[in-house]
Amino acid sequence: MHSQQVTTEPPSNDTVGDVPGVLRSPASGADRAPLTFDVIIAGCGPTGAMLAAELRLHDVRVLVLEKETEPKSFVRIVGLHIRSLELMAMRGLLERILQHGRQRPAGGFFAAINKPAPKDLDSAHAYLLGIPQPVIERLLEEHAIELGAQVRRGCTVAGFEQDDEGVTVELAGGERLRSRYLVGCDGARSTVRKLLGVGFPGEPSRIETLMGEMEVGVPQEEITAKVGEIREIHQPFWLRPFGEGVYSVVVPAAGVSDRAEPPTLEDFQQQLRAIAGTDFGVHSPRWLSRFGDATRLAERYRVGRVLLAGDAAHIHPPTGGQGLNLGVQDAFNLGWKLAAQIRGWAPETLLDTYQAERHPVAEDVLDNTRAQTELLSTEPGPQAVRRLLTELMDFDEVNRHLIEKITAIGIRYDFGEGPDLLGRRLRDIDVKQGHLYGLLHRGRGLLLDRTERLTVGGWSDRVDHLVDPTAALDVPCLLLRPDGHVAWIGDDQRDLDDHLSRWFGKPAD
Repeated sequence: MHSQQVTTEPPSNDTVGDVPGVLRSPASGADRAPLTFDVIIAGCGPTGAMLAAELRLHDVRVLVLEKETEPKSFVRIVGLHIRSLELMAMRGLLERILQHGRQRPAGGFFAAINKPAPKDLDSAHAYLLGIPQPVIERLLEEHAIELGAQVRRGCTVAGFEQDDEGVTVELAGGERLRSRYLVGCDGARSTVRKLLGVGFPGEPSRIETLMGEMEVGVPQEEITAKVGEIREIHQPFWLRPFGEGVYSVVVPAAGVSDRAEPPTLEDFQQQLRAIAGTDFGVHSPRWLSRFGDATRLAERYRVGRVLLAGDAAHIHPPTGGQGLNLGVQDAFNLGWKLAAQIRGWAPETLLDTYQAERHPVAEDVLDNTRAQTELLSTEPGPQAVRRLLTELMDFDEVNRHLIEKITAIGIRYDFGEGPDLLGRRLRDIDVKQGHLYGLLHRGRGLLLDRTERLTVGGWSDRVDHLVDPTAALDVPCLLLRPDGHVAWIGDDQRDLDDHLSRWFGKPAD
């Protein structure tokens, strides 16, 4: 192992106690290996890599274990929605990522109903960024490594035991590693979730769909006309251009080969001919896959010192393109809270707010993907509802609500009574030092002070203070958490101190 042995431990408020599903280590404290890492992350996909980077911003010792020996080779295009683009801007990553993606308007997401995005969406990044999945995974992994995270490939978690001080993780080859916490970011078939015994209730897959990217052999005009005709009676079905003659192709998988086997180009050709009467001359596939509409949500996101994030915690159909975004946003919510726990300044219940905030968000995503899946049915009832919703989306309020839901900019965490902005994310407003998000690269809290008379006092090691009477705000002052959500609004120092304690613990001496 390329790891540093340590002999001292940051303080911890955690105890395992008699928590159901927790495996206790039979070894005594004297027999346990040193706590070499603060956090071990299983899985180096976008969620795991982003979480590793967020932890490293706070000098947390992180090891990421990835079962694959090499990064993915197939070129699947994924979409980063508005909220994820904002988070990348908060950490100084957006310009690097934009170089590798293609921007397109933020519209037509909900059940593929072709409506443009409403005007004046509340974001400086109101677009979708299509980017190859291997590229975004590589960029996020490189970001984590640049910040000091260790990544080991070809390593599979085979088991773990947790106790009051940490987690002992056993790899498939028998090696045992020791850390303060373990986070399962290891996908829909998560080994960590299964070993933890956390239930994963929901609905199994009922409808299988083929999806891939390939070149076509006919003009775009011919494709557009034929697809428009077919979409009236067949859902899901589309051929969408991605430039340079490459199209994203989605067709029903009913009657095509064994679901346990990866699909072939011939499967796509067969389905296209059966539905459209032509296979459009598809050839040279970049990647081919099959997906279902299984929808499941983990009963718990945390058991003792083991947590779940990303697809390990929730799965749903890809309708609306929310999956990768939901996982990355989990990582942003969890990272600073877990780091605070490890650094010893977290308020008692801070880590519990990860599930309290993110579990309902996942529930909402599962519900909206269920709704979208129904609207893609060719049955008369769902098609009637689809036609009605298509009419309703001509109203700006309806269209805006659905876009904000899909792109996650409509999320409001429950922080108690207060103005509507409380609990919401703050857009990238102009400040005297440039742009707000440029001040959040270090993953710290931020007091934005227009009164010039407040202070962060003993929290200055965790919270930055910007005095800017000209900031483009409709409130006197506000406190931002490291994930960009508004934690407090007001102008009273005593009230501010109470909220600093709520989110950032006791002040330093």
